[in-house]
Formats: sequence, C-alpha cells, structure tokens
Amino acid sequence: MITVLCYGDSNTYGYVPETGLRYPRNIRYPGRLQQLLGDDYAVIEEGCNGRTTIHDDPIDGWKNGLDYLKPCLNSHKPVDIVILMLGSNDLKATFHLTAKEIADGAGTLVEVIKSFTREKQDHIPKIILVSPPEIGKGIKSSPFYGAFYEEAIEESKKFPGYYKEVADKHGCIFFNAANYIYPSETDSLHLTPEGHRILAEELFKVITEQGRSF
Repeated sequence: MITVLCYGDSNTYGYVPETGLRYPRNIRYPGRLQQLLGDDYAVIEEGCNGRTTIHDDPIDGWKNGLDYLKPCLNSHKPVDIVILMLGSNDLKATFHLTAKEIADGAGTLVEVIKSFTREKQDHIPKIILVSPPEIGKGIKSSPFYGAFYEEAIEESKKFPGYYKEVADKHGCIFFNAANYIYPSETDSLHLTPEGHRILAEELFKVITEQGRSF
C-alpha cells in the first residue's frame, strides 16, 4: 500500500465557493485521486481552510502549516508521497509577503518533511511541490476582498518560477497547478468541481509516471 498525503489549504479541503461548505469526497481532488489510483494507494486528505506555509495568522494562529506538519506526518507514517500545495493564503494583505518569500516558506516545509521522515520512518517520501493556482482577476468582487487585494493577482503569477527553484533545490517533483486550473468566478480563490477533477487527473499522471520509484 502506497500512502499519499495531500497537505494543503481550502482547495485541498474542498471549500465550495458558493456556499462556504465542503464538496463531497468524490468531488474533492484527493477523493478523485483515490478513485484514479485504486486500491494499491491510500490517499489521505489533510486540507485546512486558511492554512499558510509557515506564518501565524493574527486571527487564526492555529492555521500555520509548519506547526501541524510533524504531527501530521507522524500520524500517517509511513508516508510514501506528499503532495504539498500551500501558499495562496500567504498572499493575504496582513502578511505583506512576496511570491519569493512564500515559496521559501514552502521550502521550509519541504526541509521539515525530509528531515522528520528521515528520523521517524525508513524512507523519505517523494514530494510533489505544487505551485498554487493564480488568484482570480475578479478578486475585487470576491467576498474575500479585504483579506486579498488586487496586488495578490500579479504576485500569484510569480509563483511558478520561485516554486520551481525551490523544487529543484530540494529534489522535489515540481507541478504548476496554474497550467491546468483557475479559481471560480464566484470568489476568485476556490476551485470548481471541474477544477478538482482536472487537478486530480493531472496529479494522477505525475504519480503514475513516477510510479516505479515509489
């Protein structure tokens, strides 16, 4: 059994842009990925609305992705593949971060994954570092406007270059989500069911192409 840990934010959790509720598992990308991979894989969902890379939210401090990473890895070990998709929430105005600083935060998480699993299990998992989808051009009309401003749109477009640098530095598999998916028009942040389907299908290709080495 190959364990795939999907560690991310609301787009891993499956936030529904129209209602604020949660898509069913068969709609969310990890659930769809499980269906595609079949019974030889166990796909674990670890998505949290508002999760950042390594930064404390002044309102919801418990959403720091670094704080929960080690307990999460330890709970699910042995972990064979980690799909790491974080960074969008770091674009909130309250953090004043650049795309490079956010990618560096993702790099810190990669370092923790490698060092912690080296100590706690018999192998280091393959890490698929996902550069998040862009912030939608309609963010000004989003219910999340105020947390995110127009500057986040352009900054999100810089993610792929910096995330690839981090992936190359740490020996990760790089995946640019913006090549395949775009957020809903409702809130310019969260994926539609179609976006979840496409993301699952594209990540399935990445995993199966690398399959012999897992």
